[in-house]
Amino acid sequence: MRINRRTALLGGLGAAAWGATPAGAQDITFFRIGTGATAGTYFPIGGLIANAISNPPGSRACADGGSCGVPGLVATAVASNGSVANATAIAAGTLQSGFVQSDVAYWAYNGTGIYEGRPKAEGLRAIASLYPESFQLVARKGSGIKTVADLKGKRLSLDEPGSGTLVDARLILSAYGLTEKDLKAEYLKTQQAADKLKDGTLDAFFSVSGWPNGAISELASTTGIDLIPIAGPEAEGLLKKFSFFASDEIPDDAYKNVAGVKTVSVTAIWATSIKQPEALIYAVTAALWNANTRRLLDSGHAKGKAIKLDTALHGIAIPLHPGAEKFYKEKGLIK
Repeated sequence: MRINRRTALLGGLGAAAWGATPAGAQDITFFRIGTGATAGTYFPIGGLIANAISNPPGSRACADGGSCGVPGLVATAVASNGSVANATAIAAGTLQSGFVQSDVAYWAYNGTGIYEGRPKAEGLRAIASLYPESFQLVARKGSGIKTVADLKGKRLSLDEPGSGTLVDARLILSAYGLTEKDLKAEYLKTQQAADKLKDGTLDAFFSVSGWPNGAISELASTTGIDLIPIAGPEAEGLLKKFSFFASDEIPDDAYKNVAGVKTVSVTAIWATSIKQPEALIYAVTAALWNANTRRLLDSGHAKGKAIKLDTALHGIAIPLHPGAEKFYKEKGLIK
Protein backbone atom coordinates (compact mmCIF):
# COMPACT_ATOMS: atom_id res chain seq x y z
CA MET A 1 0.00 0.00 0.00
CA ARG A 2 1.46 3.33 -1.03
CA ILE A 3 0.40 6.64 0.52
CA ASN A 4 0.89 9.91 -1.27
CA ARG A 5 2.55 11.99 1.49
CA ARG A 6 1.12 15.33 0.40
CA THR A 7 -2.42 13.96 0.23
CA ALA A 8 -2.13 12.25 3.62
CA LEU A 9 -0.95 15.51 5.18
CA LEU A 10 -3.69 17.55 3.56
CA GLY A 11 -6.26 14.94 4.48
CA GLY A 12 -5.28 15.20 8.12
CA LEU A 13 -5.74 18.94 7.92
CA GLY A 14 -9.18 18.61 6.35
CA ALA A 15 -8.27 19.62 2.82
CA ALA A 16 -7.53 16.30 1.13
CA ALA A 17 -6.85 16.28 -2.57
CA TRP A 18 -9.37 14.27 -4.59
CA GLY A 19 -8.73 12.55 -7.88
CA ALA A 20 -5.00 13.41 -7.99
CA THR A 21 -3.78 9.80 -7.95
CA PRO A 22 -0.33 9.25 -9.49
CA ALA A 23 0.26 6.16 -11.61
CA GLY A 24 0.70 3.03 -9.50
CA ALA A 25 -0.48 4.62 -6.26
CA GLN A 26 -3.74 5.51 -4.57
CA ASP A 27 -4.13 8.57 -2.41
CA ILE A 28 -5.64 8.28 1.03
CA THR A 29 -8.28 10.84 1.91
CA PHE A 30 -9.04 11.28 5.60
CA PHE A 31 -12.64 12.21 6.35
CA ARG A 32 -13.73 12.85 9.93
CA ILE A 33 -17.34 12.73 11.07
CA GLY A 34 -18.06 14.78 14.20
CA THR A 35 -20.63 12.93 16.31
CA GLY A 36 -21.46 13.43 20.00
CA ALA A 37 -20.79 11.84 23.37
CA THR A 38 -19.85 8.16 23.26
CA ALA A 39 -22.95 7.22 25.30
CA GLY A 40 -25.36 8.83 22.82
CA THR A 41 -26.71 7.80 19.43
CA TYR A 42 -24.58 10.02 17.17
CA PHE A 43 -21.37 8.18 18.05
CA PRO A 44 -22.41 4.60 17.18
CA ILE A 45 -24.27 5.76 14.07
CA GLY A 46 -21.20 7.74 13.04
CA GLY A 47 -19.06 4.64 13.51
CA LEU A 48 -21.35 2.57 11.29
CA ILE A 49 -21.35 5.19 8.53
CA ALA A 50 -17.57 5.73 8.77
CA ASN A 51 -17.04 1.99 8.41
CA ALA A 52 -19.46 1.80 5.49
CA ILE A 53 -17.97 4.62 3.41
CA SER A 54 -14.31 3.77 4.07
CA ASN A 55 -12.37 1.79 1.50
CA PRO A 56 -8.64 2.38 1.99
CA PRO A 57 -6.06 0.88 -0.36
CA GLY A 58 -5.82 -2.87 0.06
CA SER A 59 -9.41 -3.30 1.24
CA ARG A 60 -11.40 -6.26 0.05
CA ALA A 61 -14.47 -5.85 -2.09
CA CYS A 62 -17.85 -6.39 -0.48
CA ALA A 63 -19.36 -9.86 -0.34
CA ASP A 64 -21.57 -9.03 -3.32
CA GLY A 65 -18.52 -8.09 -5.36
CA GLY A 66 -19.17 -4.35 -5.30
CA SER A 67 -17.23 -1.54 -3.69
CA CYS A 68 -17.66 -1.25 0.08
CA GLY A 69 -17.12 2.48 0.09
CA VAL A 70 -15.19 5.33 -1.47
CA PRO A 71 -11.85 4.17 -2.95
CA GLY A 72 -8.96 5.57 -0.93
CA LEU A 73 -11.20 6.99 1.81
CA VAL A 74 -10.46 6.54 5.51
CA ALA A 75 -13.42 7.88 7.49
CA THR A 76 -13.50 8.09 11.29
CA ALA A 77 -16.21 8.94 13.81
CA VAL A 78 -14.98 11.55 16.28
CA ALA A 79 -16.63 12.07 19.69
CA SER A 80 -17.58 15.71 20.29
CA ASN A 81 -19.83 18.02 22.31
CA GLY A 82 -22.61 17.58 19.77
CA SER A 83 -24.45 19.66 17.19
CA VAL A 84 -23.25 23.16 18.03
CA ALA A 85 -19.65 22.06 18.38
CA ASN A 86 -19.84 20.11 15.10
CA ALA A 87 -21.32 23.03 13.15
CA THR A 88 -18.61 25.31 14.51
CA ALA A 89 -15.84 22.85 13.67
CA ILE A 90 -17.11 22.31 10.12
CA ALA A 91 -17.26 26.07 9.57
CA ALA A 92 -13.72 26.44 10.93
CA GLY A 93 -12.42 23.61 8.74
CA THR A 94 -11.31 21.39 11.63
CA LEU A 95 -13.89 18.71 10.75
CA GLN A 96 -14.72 17.52 7.25
CA SER A 97 -18.28 16.67 8.30
CA GLY A 98 -20.50 16.10 11.31
CA PHE A 99 -23.97 15.36 12.62
CA VAL A 100 -25.99 18.48 13.38
CA GLN A 101 -29.56 18.94 14.53
CA SER A 102 -31.70 20.63 11.89
CA ASP A 103 -32.46 23.59 14.16
CA VAL A 104 -28.80 24.20 14.99
CA ALA A 105 -27.82 23.93 11.32
CA TYR A 106 -30.50 26.47 10.40
CA TRP A 107 -29.36 28.93 13.07
CA ALA A 108 -25.68 28.52 12.17
CA TYR A 109 -26.26 29.05 8.45
CA ASN A 110 -28.52 32.09 8.93
CA GLY A 111 -26.79 33.66 11.93
CA THR A 112 -30.01 33.61 13.97
CA GLY A 113 -31.14 31.95 17.20
CA ILE A 114 -28.13 30.94 19.25
CA TYR A 115 -25.88 32.32 16.49
CA GLU A 116 -27.34 35.83 16.72
CA GLY A 117 -24.45 38.30 16.62
CA ARG A 118 -21.97 35.62 15.59
CA PRO A 119 -20.52 35.07 12.09
CA LYS A 120 -22.82 33.05 9.84
CA ALA A 121 -21.68 29.56 8.89
CA GLU A 122 -22.55 30.29 5.27
CA GLY A 123 -20.41 27.42 4.01
CA LEU A 124 -22.44 24.78 5.88
CA ARG A 125 -24.00 22.25 3.50
CA ALA A 126 -26.10 19.10 3.94
CA ILE A 127 -25.23 15.59 2.78
CA ALA A 128 -28.38 13.84 4.03
CA SER A 129 -31.17 13.81 6.57
CA LEU A 130 -30.62 10.80 8.81
CA TYR A 131 -33.37 10.24 11.39
CA PRO A 132 -35.68 12.03 13.83
CA GLU A 133 -34.03 12.94 17.15
CA SER A 134 -36.51 12.58 19.97
CA PHE A 135 -36.56 14.85 22.98
CA GLN A 136 -36.20 12.41 25.84
CA LEU A 137 -37.01 13.80 29.27
CA VAL A 138 -35.84 11.11 31.67
CA ALA A 139 -36.89 11.14 35.35
CA ARG A 140 -35.82 8.88 38.20
CA LYS A 141 -38.68 6.58 39.18
CA GLY A 142 -40.16 7.87 42.42
CA SER A 143 -39.06 11.47 41.78
CA GLY A 144 -42.66 12.67 41.61
CA ILE A 145 -42.14 14.06 38.11
CA LYS A 146 -45.03 13.23 35.79
CA THR A 147 -45.19 16.37 33.62
CA VAL A 148 -42.81 19.10 32.50
CA ALA A 149 -44.48 21.44 35.03
CA ASP A 150 -43.37 19.08 37.81
CA LEU A 151 -39.74 19.97 37.08
CA LYS A 152 -40.07 23.15 39.11
CA GLY A 153 -37.63 23.02 42.01
CA LYS A 154 -36.13 19.73 40.82
CA ARG A 155 -32.52 18.86 40.07
CA LEU A 156 -32.46 18.82 36.27
CA SER A 157 -29.59 18.50 33.78
CA LEU A 158 -30.09 20.41 30.53
CA ASP A 159 -26.99 18.87 28.89
CA GLU A 160 -23.58 20.43 28.47
CA PRO A 161 -22.70 23.87 27.07
CA GLY A 162 -22.19 23.71 23.29
CA SER A 163 -24.81 21.02 22.78
CA GLY A 164 -27.99 21.35 20.75
CA THR A 165 -29.85 19.65 23.60
CA LEU A 166 -29.20 22.60 25.92
CA VAL A 167 -30.54 25.04 23.35
CA ASP A 168 -33.76 23.14 22.84
CA ALA A 169 -34.23 22.25 26.51
CA ARG A 170 -34.46 25.98 27.19
CA LEU A 171 -37.06 26.38 24.44
CA ILE A 172 -39.13 23.54 25.85
CA LEU A 173 -38.98 24.87 29.39
CA SER A 174 -40.02 28.29 28.12
CA ALA A 175 -43.03 26.78 26.35
CA TYR A 176 -44.19 25.47 29.72
CA GLY A 177 -43.53 28.77 31.50
CA LEU A 178 -40.30 27.69 33.18
CA THR A 179 -36.77 29.05 33.19
CA GLU A 180 -33.52 27.76 34.65
CA LYS A 181 -34.16 29.94 37.71
CA ASP A 182 -37.15 27.74 38.52
CA LEU A 183 -34.90 24.66 38.69
CA LYS A 184 -31.76 23.38 40.29
CA ALA A 185 -30.12 23.32 36.88
CA GLU A 186 -27.00 21.37 36.01
CA TYR A 187 -25.16 21.10 32.71
CA LEU A 188 -23.89 17.57 32.17
CA LYS A 189 -23.25 15.13 29.35
CA THR A 190 -25.84 12.38 29.07
CA GLN A 191 -23.63 9.73 30.69
CA GLN A 192 -22.70 12.04 33.58
CA ALA A 193 -26.36 12.92 34.08
CA ALA A 194 -27.30 9.23 34.00
CA ASP A 195 -24.66 8.44 36.63
CA LYS A 196 -25.96 11.17 38.93
CA LEU A 197 -29.56 10.09 38.44
CA LYS A 198 -28.50 6.54 39.28
CA ASP A 199 -26.90 7.57 42.58
CA GLY A 200 -29.85 9.79 43.51
CA THR A 201 -28.19 13.20 43.19
CA LEU A 202 -30.20 14.20 40.10
CA ASP A 203 -33.94 13.99 39.51
CA ALA A 204 -34.16 14.24 35.71
CA PHE A 205 -32.29 15.12 32.54
CA PHE A 206 -32.91 16.07 28.92
CA SER A 207 -31.41 14.09 26.05
CA VAL A 208 -32.00 14.74 22.37
CA SER A 209 -31.11 11.58 20.51
CA GLY A 210 -32.45 8.66 18.61
CA TRP A 211 -33.85 5.90 20.76
CA PRO A 212 -32.71 3.64 22.22
CA ASN A 213 -29.99 5.73 23.83
CA GLY A 214 -27.36 3.51 25.49
CA ALA A 215 -27.12 5.45 28.75
CA ILE A 216 -30.92 5.58 29.10
CA SER A 217 -31.24 1.88 28.32
CA GLU A 218 -28.84 1.07 31.14
CA LEU A 219 -30.81 3.23 33.57
CA ALA A 220 -34.06 1.55 32.57
CA SER A 221 -32.55 -1.86 33.32
CA THR A 222 -30.75 -1.01 36.56
CA THR A 223 -32.33 2.00 38.27
CA GLY A 224 -35.86 2.46 37.05
CA ILE A 225 -36.98 5.54 35.13
CA ASP A 226 -40.00 7.28 33.69
CA LEU A 227 -40.15 9.08 30.37
CA ILE A 228 -41.98 12.39 30.76
CA PRO A 229 -44.29 13.45 27.91
CA ILE A 230 -43.71 16.70 26.05
CA ALA A 231 -47.25 17.15 24.78
CA GLY A 232 -50.41 19.18 25.13
CA PRO A 233 -51.11 22.81 24.21
CA GLU A 234 -47.60 23.88 25.26
CA ALA A 235 -45.96 21.44 22.85
CA GLU A 236 -48.39 22.40 20.09
CA GLY A 237 -47.41 26.04 20.57
CA LEU A 238 -43.76 25.04 20.34
CA LEU A 239 -44.37 23.32 17.00
CA LYS A 240 -46.16 26.36 15.61
CA LYS A 241 -43.45 28.76 16.72
CA PHE A 242 -40.46 26.75 15.52
CA SER A 243 -40.87 25.00 12.16
CA PHE A 244 -37.86 22.73 12.71
CA PHE A 245 -39.70 20.88 15.49
CA ALA A 246 -41.99 17.95 14.69
CA SER A 247 -44.38 15.84 16.74
CA ASP A 248 -42.93 12.50 17.73
CA GLU A 249 -43.53 9.44 19.89
CA ILE A 250 -41.27 7.07 21.82
CA PRO A 251 -42.89 3.61 21.82
CA ASP A 252 -43.47 1.33 24.80
CA ASP A 253 -40.74 -1.06 23.73
CA ALA A 254 -37.97 1.54 23.37
CA TYR A 255 -36.72 0.92 26.94
CA LYS A 256 -37.23 -2.05 29.27
CA ASN A 257 -40.33 -1.68 31.49
CA VAL A 258 -40.76 2.00 30.54
CA ALA A 259 -44.04 3.33 29.12
CA GLY A 260 -43.79 5.22 25.84
CA VAL A 261 -44.72 8.90 25.57
CA LYS A 262 -45.59 11.59 23.07
CA THR A 263 -42.81 14.08 22.57
CA VAL A 264 -41.24 16.35 19.94
CA SER A 265 -38.22 15.90 17.72
CA VAL A 266 -35.76 17.57 15.39
CA THR A 267 -33.93 15.95 12.49
CA ALA A 268 -30.36 14.73 12.60
CA ILE A 269 -28.60 15.80 9.42
CA TRP A 270 -25.15 14.91 8.15
CA ALA A 271 -23.48 18.20 7.26
CA THR A 272 -20.25 19.20 5.56
CA SER A 273 -18.57 22.29 4.13
CA ILE A 274 -18.93 23.82 0.70
CA LYS A 275 -15.12 23.66 0.61
CA GLN A 276 -15.17 19.87 0.36
CA PRO A 277 -14.74 18.76 -3.27
CA GLU A 278 -17.91 18.00 -5.22
CA ALA A 279 -16.55 14.66 -6.47
CA LEU A 280 -15.70 13.57 -2.94
CA ILE A 281 -19.11 14.41 -1.46
CA TYR A 282 -20.84 12.80 -4.44
CA ALA A 283 -18.89 9.60 -3.78
CA VAL A 284 -19.57 9.77 -0.03
CA THR A 285 -23.30 10.27 -0.65
CA ALA A 286 -23.40 7.34 -3.05
CA ALA A 287 -21.56 5.16 -0.53
CA LEU A 288 -24.05 6.11 2.19
CA TRP A 289 -26.90 4.75 0.12
CA ASN A 290 -25.38 1.57 -1.32
CA ALA A 291 -26.54 -1.95 -0.45
CA ASN A 292 -23.61 -2.70 1.84
CA THR A 293 -24.29 0.39 3.96
CA ARG A 294 -27.95 -0.59 4.13
CA ARG A 295 -27.00 -3.93 5.68
CA LEU A 296 -24.68 -2.31 8.21
CA LEU A 297 -27.26 0.27 9.28
CA ASP A 298 -30.05 -2.28 9.60
CA SER A 299 -28.00 -4.64 11.75
CA GLY A 300 -25.78 -2.21 13.64
CA HIS A 301 -28.19 0.03 15.59
CA ALA A 302 -31.93 0.33 16.14
CA LYS A 303 -31.89 3.88 14.76
CA GLY A 304 -29.94 2.77 11.69
CA LYS A 305 -33.14 1.30 10.27
CA ALA A 306 -34.66 4.80 10.23
CA ILE A 307 -31.95 6.12 7.88
CA LYS A 308 -33.58 5.73 4.48
CA LEU A 309 -33.02 7.16 1.02
CA ASP A 310 -36.68 8.15 0.64
CA THR A 311 -36.37 10.47 3.68
CA ALA A 312 -32.86 11.70 2.83
CA LEU A 313 -34.12 15.24 2.14
CA HIS A 314 -36.63 15.56 5.01
CA GLY A 315 -36.15 18.41 7.48
CA ILE A 316 -33.10 19.92 5.80
CA ALA A 317 -33.13 23.67 6.31
CA ILE A 318 -29.73 24.46 4.75
CA PRO A 319 -28.54 24.03 1.15
CA LEU A 320 -27.36 20.66 -0.07
CA HIS A 321 -23.71 20.24 -0.99
CA PRO A 322 -23.43 20.22 -4.83
CA GLY A 323 -22.02 16.70 -4.73
CA ALA A 324 -24.96 15.41 -2.71
CA GLU A 325 -27.41 17.36 -4.87
CA LYS A 326 -25.99 15.75 -8.00
CA PHE A 327 -26.54 12.29 -6.53
CA TYR A 328 -30.14 12.97 -5.48
CA LYS A 329 -30.95 14.42 -8.90
CA GLU A 330 -29.65 11.26 -10.52
CA LYS A 331 -31.88 9.21 -8.18
CA GLY A 332 -34.91 11.33 -9.03
CA LEU A 333 -35.34 12.78 -5.54
CA ILE A 334 -34.74 16.27 -6.93
CA LYS A 335 -36.10 17.44 -10.26
